[in-house]
Amino acid sequence: MVAFKITGFIEYRRPLITMTNIQRRKFLKKVTSGTLALGGSSLLLPDLLACNPSPKQYQPPYKLTLETCAKLFDGRQCYTHPRAGIVPGAGKRGMPRVVMTMNTLDLEGSDVFKGVFGLHTDDLGKLWTEPERLKTLDPRFETIDGVNRPVAVSDFWPKFHRASGKLLGTGHTVVYTPEWKVAHPRPRHTSFSVYDPENNQWADWKKLTIPQQPKFEDTGAGCTQRYDLEDGSILLPMYFRPPGKNSQVMVARCSFDGEQLAYLEHGNELKVDDDTRGLHEPSLAHRRGEYFLTIRNDLRGYTTRSSDGMHFEPIREWTFDDGKPLGNYNTQQHWVTHGETLYLVYTRRGANNDHVFRNRAPLFMAQVDTERLVVIRETEQILVPERGARLGNFGVTEISPQETWVTVSEWMQPKGVEKYGSDGSVYVARIEWQ
Repeated sequence: MVAFKITGFIEYRRPLITMTNIQRRKFLKKVTSGTLALGGSSLLLPDLLACNPSPKQYQPPYKLTLETCAKLFDGRQCYTHPRAGIVPGAGKRGMPRVVMTMNTLDLEGSDVFKGVFGLHTDDLGKLWTEPERLKTLDPRFETIDGVNRPVAVSDFWPKFHRASGKLLGTGHTVVYTPEWKVAHPRPRHTSFSVYDPENNQWADWKKLTIPQQPKFEDTGAGCTQRYDLEDGSILLPMYFRPPGKNSQVMVARCSFDGEQLAYLEHGNELKVDDDTRGLHEPSLAHRRGEYFLTIRNDLRGYTTRSSDGMHFEPIREWTFDDGKPLGNYNTQQHWVTHGETLYLVYTRRGANNDHVFRNRAPLFMAQVDTERLVVIRETEQILVPERGARLGNFGVTEISPQETWVTVSEWMQPKGVEKYGSDGSVYVARIEWQ
């Protein structure tokens, strides 16, 4: 097994001073040539990268550190969608094994994912294995409309299923033309696979069977954050595109016996009637007996709540607690939960980041007021700083009651983003709860 050690990290503390965008870029350039690289020395960073520091000097109930676990940028490819799940007790000295999956992205195309790679750590990130291609999650060729086409697994998210004791990953399929172009319209399915820790291997990926209705021919659970109920059933957010309409979202209840994921039912179907592509990439969280959904849209992020996790109130735009729009658009958002507190992780406009594709960096986290369903502005913190590349495709992993990880990679498109300091790094942002 090839492994390497990560010694460089950034520690964030309360805001002390601010920097202009130009100063911050110069500072990041120095950082990337020193401590942020693998094997560098540690660097204390008193939130020098904060775009809007609070005058109240908010003291978060956690410590943040940033590490690099892998890297890929050779002008042809980079890593995307790095997300991780745990296998309790499978690591060293009773620690969990943290298993990460990620797609490779062909930089010459649009959303061309030709492979899934995996790596893991048995000591909470001190040593990571070298990324290896997961052949069981490789693309397959299927005859669709009389044409032999590649079908890839992407937008994968591993999460431990406690009732079965299995690490279950869910995502969706992407159908390409024979020339590896994304086909529209296309059939799409929710894909899933189960991890075997003894052999360090994922099972051959499968497709979830859902009702055979025309509106569900293009349905998937890519980049969606699920919630597992105490009885072992799974609430899996999904999005689907009926023929001739924009996308809608729903939450499906599924069963899982350790090998097979099976659809049981779904709740109400949420939609917007506008000129956008609709609603995408819903993620689900549960706090204090309520369920919360966050949803991607071309123009703005949306949210809603539910008492049963399947039937939701009308959606509303995400705003700060002062009533102003959050500024997230055409990019996913996900949840971090701790105790009775709910946090949102997101990207947004207004952070001196107009040079970043769709303003998808830096990556922020802030506490949510669950009564008003708004983001509390003064609690906003930067998880991962901006270095030109987008950071909008990320995952959240509950490592333990004391620690949560947010994993993300620098998406090296469009060409030239590296001039701001990005290099295809795959980051682990550790949230250590105090």
